Amino acid sequence: MSLPTIKPAEARRLLDSGALLIDIREADEHAREKIPGARHLPLSKLDEADFALHRGKPVIFHCKSGARTQANAPRLAAKLSDPCEAFIVEGGLDSWRKAGLPVVNDRRQPLELQRQVQIGAGSLAVVGTLLGLFVSTWFFAVPALVGAGLITAGVTGFCGMARILMRAPWNCSVYGLPTRAG
Repeated sequence: MSLPTIKPAEARRLLDSGALLIDIREADEHAREKIPGARHLPLSKLDEADFALHRGKPVIFHCKSGARTQANAPRLAAKLSDPCEAFIVEGGLDSWRKAGLPVVNDRRQPLELQRQVQIGAGSLAVVGTLLGLFVSTWFFAVPALVGAGLITAGVTGFCGMARILMRAPWNCSVYGLPTRAG
């Protein structure tokens, strides 16, 4: 079953009438930027969710661009217990922001983990290449290993760099991991 999409302005009108907005992005994304009043239910915890709380109100799902929500529409629809109106915000948070609707930004929160991985992998590749050109050809192993790690992450879904970055001190509060002091 697919869920119909609605424009951000229509979603806002439904929210003002009591609809429930659910953000399906992961914790790191939600912590940095969110729509005021959106409830956080990451896709990774969808199987544990209980949608009884909607009690007949329309339910609106969103992610960053709308792609994740569209791809998971059958899973989301299957979680709704009683028949109710359910929608996806067309274009997700990006479209919501472009429509001039309110968004809460918390720049004190770390960048999304995916962006941290991209920055880290790109930096290692550039530095390894420059060192390989100007210092020793042995440094070309660095971008080769980064490339192999990215291929492995794409094929298996396991990203070692993401696992390491999750444990970085600036990310511990987002992921609920203990810090070295605690």
